[in-house]
Amino acid sequence: MGGMSLWHWIVVGIVILVLFGGRGKISELMGDVAKGIKSFRKGLSEDDSKPLPPDQAKSQSETKVS
Repeated sequence: MGGMSLWHWIVVGIVILVLFGGRGKISELMGDVAKGIKSFRKGLSEDDSKPLPPDQAKSQSETKVS
């Protein structure tokens, strides 16, 4: 139960290569996560209800009343 032999490390390495692939799939995954976070933050920072100029706000309030 003490240490791991060379064969254990070889098996662990093969399992890691099979799960994640050998060509930077982790970096691709992290890039996708970063893009998702950026778009989420952009969505939070955008204001959906931008204030209308006074003349447009007045005309819209008149239309709603009539």
